[in-house]
Amino acid sequence: MSESAVVLVTGASRGLGRGIAIELATCGYSVAINYVSNADAADETARLCKDAAIDASQLFLPVQGDVSSSGSRADMLETIKKKLGQVDALVNNAGIASGLRADITQATEDSFDELISTNLKGPYFLTQAVVNQWLSGQTSRLESGFKVIFISSISSHTASTTRGDYCISKAGLSMAVQLWASRLAEEDIQVYELRPGIMKTDMTSAITEKYDTLILDGLVPQRRWGTAKDVGLGVAALIDGKFPFSTGTVIAIDGGFKLRTL
Repeated sequence: MSESAVVLVTGASRGLGRGIAIELATCGYSVAINYVSNADAADETARLCKDAAIDASQLFLPVQGDVSSSGSRADMLETIKKKLGQVDALVNNAGIASGLRADITQATEDSFDELISTNLKGPYFLTQAVVNQWLSGQTSRLESGFKVIFISSISSHTASTTRGDYCISKAGLSMAVQLWASRLAEEDIQVYELRPGIMKTDMTSAITEKYDTLILDGLVPQRRWGTAKDVGLGVAALIDGKFPFSTGTVIAIDGGFKLRTL
């Protein structure tokens, strides 16, 4: 069992999830490192977390689970409970991109269903399962109480007609934040949305050259890619309780992408 507070980070074997897990390790938290199929990558995340940890009592547990499956979600939470104890904070980070970009006049229902299941239904009902554990009488080991963080995307408000399924899944996730924040405010459980912009991850590796040019031309006012560490720093600040009176808040991590300028 973990002596420190436990944070479950979904999709933590690589990309933004790995950056979040490592940053949490530097803050003294134990981390349940969720992955779907790449066990080696999850083990590597655990190793990097151990290297970054500040206390020998911190534990880093790779745990397999597909957030789109109700049975898999239940098994994952049971494994975490047995090996780490209760979850004190949930970071809903797992998500997939459109398998094949297609204009919305040609996009398929199969792709739509897959993205909605993983990017929206999964985190929505994983949050339900974790929250019901908390409401059963658990006491948070975090001084400022239990936390839920959703990692969304600028695609929740920026239309991309070749990725309609992805955009809709992220827009729905933004509403999920508002719903859970509204429901849990009276329970003293804070819920937040972190909204990353153009991030340097595996998901964007195929379009690096295109976005290098766009970023330098001013698409991102700060003129650089976002990184997993940028997102990790945001997650850590929220779990550390730095924003205790801001439930339901959307925090953009986009280098100023949202700015409207003339």
